[in-house]
Amino acid sequence: MTRLTEAARGVYVIAVTPFEENGALDLESVDRMVDFYEAAGVDGLTVLGQLGEAPKLTAEESKLVVERVLRRLDGRLPVVVGVSAPGLAPMQELATAVMGEGAAGVMVAPPWTIKTDDQAYGFYQSVGEALGDTPFVLQDYPLTTNVTIVPKVIDRIIKDVPNCVMLKHEDWPGLAKITALRASSDKGETRRISILCGNGGLFLPEEMGRGADGAMTGFCYPEMMVGVVREHVAGNLERAAELFAAYLPLARYEQQQGIGLAARKYVLAKRGVIKSGALRKPRPALSALDIADVERLLSAQAKRLAEIGA
Repeated sequence: MTRLTEAARGVYVIAVTPFEENGALDLESVDRMVDFYEAAGVDGLTVLGQLGEAPKLTAEESKLVVERVLRRLDGRLPVVVGVSAPGLAPMQELATAVMGEGAAGVMVAPPWTIKTDDQAYGFYQSVGEALGDTPFVLQDYPLTTNVTIVPKVIDRIIKDVPNCVMLKHEDWPGLAKITALRASSDKGETRRISILCGNGGLFLPEEMGRGADGAMTGFCYPEMMVGVVREHVAGNLERAAELFAAYLPLARYEQQQGIGLAARKYVLAKRGVIKSGALRKPRPALSALDIADVERLLSAQAKRLAEIGA
């Protein structure tokens, strides 16, 4: 089993959870989805994230999805599993189960009850102790958790919690945070941990320029993130920017609150990755006008990709 480390790089795509139209899990589509992500060139998968509709799954369903993904990959790519929970006991239980199945690590977001720097530090210190030697990702997503964790607190966690090996950076605006964290590790004040970024890749070129190691987010065209990261690492910054710009209008559309995930699943279904674009209830639905928007964006994107030879 490959375990997650501070050296993780590239694109760890946030996987959707496929459902039938009636809301049942669609495990056959899980297989196709895994094959699709692997063929797109991603470096890892993250399952049971917020945009994987994890809160809508039962504990048993969560385990079924993880087992199916791990079985399909058969160790070819590392898998990170979201195990965030209101308390440490259910988090620890799920983490133990998925690591036993072969996951590479787990991801933990802070509970909304955290209000102070000391509370944020104390929470992740407790997470580190509860998880033992299981490597974990600190998910920093204040736009949804309403918990802001400033760089000095993250530095403190990195120093004192050795199994915190990655930051999933989704602060917005957050480029200065990446700069501050990299400055600390460059000076030798902290370990250098992996930083992968979210927010649908909307700031990926700039984040890479500030020292991020890649992306941990979802998009109906993961090829964009893979291409941008690879070109940036190779030093082809103009090509990275060109690829990013070609996909940006659709990526921006996906970031709408409410219907963004519905748009992503609509395109994935259209691409044959999943059988249905259904979300589990309660769910938003795309209107005819929304679908027309997406189709127009897809047409313009295809045209631009052809123009730049991508």
